[in-house]
Amino acid sequence: MKFYNRETELELLRLQEDRMNNSSRMTVIIGRRRIGKTRLIIKSLDQNRDIYLFAARKSEQLLCEEFAEEVRSKGIPVFGKIHKFKDLFELLLNASKQNAFTLVIDEFQEFYSINPSVFSEMQNLWDRYRDKSRLNLILSGSIYTMMKQIFENAKEPLFGRADEKIYLNAFNVDTLKMIMADNNPKYTARDLLSFYIFTGGVAKYVEILTEKNALTYTKMRNEFFKANSYFLEEGKNILIEEFGKDYATYFSILSLIASSKTSRTEMESVLGKNIGGYLDKLDKQYSIIKKVKPIMAKPGSRTQKYLIHDNFLNFWFRFIFKYKSAVEIQNFEYLRKIVDRDFDMYSGKILEKYFIEKLSSQNKYSEIGTYWEKGNLNEIDIVAIDQLNKTVLFVDIKLQKKKINLEILKIKSQKLLHHFNGYRFEYKGFSMENIEG
Repeated sequence: MKFYNRETELELLRLQEDRMNNSSRMTVIIGRRRIGKTRLIIKSLDQNRDIYLFAARKSEQLLCEEFAEEVRSKGIPVFGKIHKFKDLFELLLNASKQNAFTLVIDEFQEFYSINPSVFSEMQNLWDRYRDKSRLNLILSGSIYTMMKQIFENAKEPLFGRADEKIYLNAFNVDTLKMIMADNNPKYTARDLLSFYIFTGGVAKYVEILTEKNALTYTKMRNEFFKANSYFLEEGKNILIEEFGKDYATYFSILSLIASSKTSRTEMESVLGKNIGGYLDKLDKQYSIIKKVKPIMAKPGSRTQKYLIHDNFLNFWFRFIFKYKSAVEIQNFEYLRKIVDRDFDMYSGKILEKYFIEKLSSQNKYSEIGTYWEKGNLNEIDIVAIDQLNKTVLFVDIKLQKKKINLEILKIKSQKLLHHFNGYRFEYKGFSMENIEG
């Protein structure tokens, strides 16, 4: 698949490369697995000069032997055997005094398992050599919690050392449309929404479906639910290491959220225990869920729900983890029927998220959210506030245009109007027919 988007990130990486001629630079790239970090980095590299090292989980001595071979292949002399990463890192800092180059260390958080003292050793060397060397250091990692700990915890040695940080996100809806148009020019609105739902804009999943020409709803569904599908174990593969021994509880919570049990009370009634600490970690530490309150809610309001950020993970917990018994016996025909039965109802909620993202990309609104009252009463799908031009947009979202009712929307909005004296109000309905707009 050709390279899409990431112009902003590439420009930042190129700027860092230019700046290394004055002194060494450190850039940190953080993003979930499969998001496209490695491909972005490789796209920015000079393959003849720059050095790419992958921090596999093995002994420091073995890793350094592999690293030394790669360094030698780039024309940098390494004499004798190097058993400690700090010695190799110092060698590279010294080498960059003569000829500036980029050094990439991918999956950098793995040094926690290899030798955690590497972080303090690197900090010491970086502080000593930064101003007199010309190394463009790129440190990339996919275990979100570990990377945040390494670079954003004030007690950690590498805190404050990064010159730039890139948080690599999924492809946005406009990029997904571009990919779909390039590879399936006759796509339908349902195909595009399905692409958004199944992949969540995650580069690896987009690439798999594109290369297999699975770009209609039916083909995507079949690619997910078949023997040896890449996607069946993917949720476990990317999250178990994050969660550790408590993964079963976290998985149960995420499965409930994906199945529309989004309040803490609902979840605790099913699980039979207090989950406040787990929810807090999923939100603030792992950044997998977000806590959402009705727009214009008072700061102390306890009316709130939890949503999963990642469309792919939401789908995985709703249709794969929930029916793991059917997955284990490989009853894929049954699973495909479940998805067919529930997909319209499920996709209706994701359509709301799609349009919120579209409105956000217009850079027109100061705040965008949803509104509901206790018990999910008087629900308004989107409320978008433009403080500059003093307008509020209320939106009703339905899969089918004929089900949109703007008169009911106006009635639902009445309890919010007093917040907006002097504002102009707009009422619109969005459906699958507007997905291209």
